[in-house]
Amino acid sequence: MKKVAVLVEDAYQVLEVWYPYFRLREEGVETVLVGSGTKREYKSKEGYPAREELSIKKAKADDFSGVVIPGGYAPDILRRYQEVNKFVRDLYRKKRVVAAICHGGWVLVSAGILKGRRVTGFFAIKDDLLNAGAVFMDKEVVVDGNLITTRNPYDLPAFCREMIKSLKKEE
Repeated sequence: MKKVAVLVEDAYQVLEVWYPYFRLREEGVETVLVGSGTKREYKSKEGYPAREELSIKKAKADDFSGVVIPGGYAPDILRRYQEVNKFVRDLYRKKRVVAAICHGGWVLVSAGILKGRRVTGFFAIKDDLLNAGAVFMDKEVVVDGNLITTRNPYDLPAFCREMIKSLKKEE
């Protein structure tokens, strides 16, 4: 069975955590909320709680088929943890699905995996993505190999369709 980490930290965007979390479960994918390990429960921008199911300190790339990096302001906190950046980089190098939503691209920047890759993201982080060597495209979803990116919550249906398609290719 496929297993996907959904990264979580305080100030996450509620739809960008829960929509892919449950949509992937509908497809039979085991989803796991992976937090920074600083607490047991993280609050969304609106205060909605997400209980950490696994600390990044215990997460191993070999155990996962992919990762979802939700947006909000959580990515700015997540990128400060070298364990998070290493986890994402390791999955990327193993050709597993690495998927970022909205501001989630900040973690891709800190993981150092964007040089020459086609991506999208929230327009406010376009300069960060470009400065990391990415080719920015203003599209609802961009798939470049095992890297899947999207701009905002409105693009989640297309994003999840592409994630599911990529996960099924691995089978």
